[in-house]
Amino acid sequence: MRDVAIVAFAQSKHERRIEGYNEIEMMMPVVGELWERTGLSADTVGFTCSGSTDFLAGQAFSFVTILDAIGPWPPISESHVEMDGAWALYEAWVKLQMGEIDTALVYSYGKSSPGDLPKVLTTQLEPYSVAPLWPDAISVAGLQARALLDSGRATEADLAGVAVRNRAHAKDNPKAQLAGDYTVEEILAEPYLANPLRKHDCPPITDGAAAVILAAGDVARELNDRPAWIRGIDHRVEAHALGARDLTRSASTRLAGEKAGVGDAPVDFAELHAPFTHQELIVAEALGLGDDVTVNPSGGPLAANPVMAAGLIRLGEAAERLSRGEGDRAVAHATSGPCLQQNLVCVLEGEG
Repeated sequence: MRDVAIVAFAQSKHERRIEGYNEIEMMMPVVGELWERTGLSADTVGFTCSGSTDFLAGQAFSFVTILDAIGPWPPISESHVEMDGAWALYEAWVKLQMGEIDTALVYSYGKSSPGDLPKVLTTQLEPYSVAPLWPDAISVAGLQARALLDSGRATEADLAGVAVRNRAHAKDNPKAQLAGDYTVEEILAEPYLANPLRKHDCPPITDGAAAVILAAGDVARELNDRPAWIRGIDHRVEAHALGARDLTRSASTRLAGEKAGVGDAPVDFAELHAPFTHQELIVAEALGLGDDVTVNPSGGPLAANPVMAAGLIRLGEAAERLSRGEGDRAVAHATSGPCLQQNLVCVLEGEG
């Protein structure tokens, strides 16, 4: 296996609604920051892979137009996944393992504000018996949260505690959309959106974009004094039908974490793509993260949740923190689909 690292990460300032410019204009400064930091360009990077969804844009093959933000002429080696950018990173990592390239650009974006995101996400549901009922994403997550509370493994106060911690962490993140000091009592006083979920239990609607540069071996060391090496990466999927799995546990996260090697050594911090408070508890339990592990020091998706980019941001945030020397070993997680259906786990280590 080749040593592959995340050597650079950039993201937009996440906002509830970005007006005045489109996805191309939203993406250009993010990618431009990476070119400036690494000295690479569209015609020198070995491979480009993106993650997005046409359902947000309401236009087939909308991702093709976003290539204008990269500069696809002369022709470049390029691919796309209809998934979060974390899965685009996985494809680029596989490409690097083949030995044909030494660098790759991965980017993803989501402009959620133009539509009704909770209803758009209904299209992810099982198409025969669930999607025709049109349950929105918050209501579906509420079913999962209720199952967790009824299991006795968490309380509504535990969920509120997750929100309080993430909002506080986000105060140190200049890119965050939501941040501040709250108390558990303040959050528990909020009305329900979808019992037992309140506003602060749910992710914000976010417009935003992110990108990373991957590099292999000595090239990574040339581009970054302390690369964040990918020591293990794996992704797994569970049954599409919500009634066919235990919603209070994440078997796919547990398996992906085992295959990625999460438990092989101590973890300093974790960036978990858990859009709802109860999901953070489920994912942390599946990965075996103890109380000594700092979870979502960036504020996580509760601070900003650009659909199709929030998972890639978890990997980028973890890598940046390692490159700054704020830890030696981290876990990054991304999810997709209803109720943690699909999960990717990545173990990152700083240069020794």
